[in-house]
Amino acid sequence: MNVYGVLATAVLAIHLAWITWIIGGWLVSRNQPRLRWLHLASLVYSVFIEISPLPCPLTLLENHLEFMAGITPYRGPFLLHYLDAVVYPNVPEALLVSIAIGVCGANLYLHARRILRPPAKSSRTDSVKGG
Repeated sequence: MNVYGVLATAVLAIHLAWITWIIGGWLVSRNQPRLRWLHLASLVYSVFIEISPLPCPLTLLENHLEFMAGITPYRGPFLLHYLDAVVYPNVPEALLVSIAIGVCGANLYLHARRILRPPAKSSRTDSVKGG
């Protein structure tokens, strides 16, 4: 495998890490306000890239690197290519996109619930006063 093949594999790993971040980022970011906002932005971007006609930049980069490596690049979205080939054969693209948007929506709901939740009341009682 040449350097382009190695780089294409690295982009694939980044793509998988992105999907893992999208799915499980809520757990990692729930008590970290900066990470929470990063995860929210990631979710919004992921929904946008799924519903827009624009291709994912990571898919474009991976395809370009595969072409440079002499590998025939796959066509279509990353999720459809890998999940269809490995996990969900013959699943329509619209269903995979709907599931991806559903996962993002569930994460957005969890964030909204946490952000909009009223602050916890103090466990200390004020009925005992010194004096």
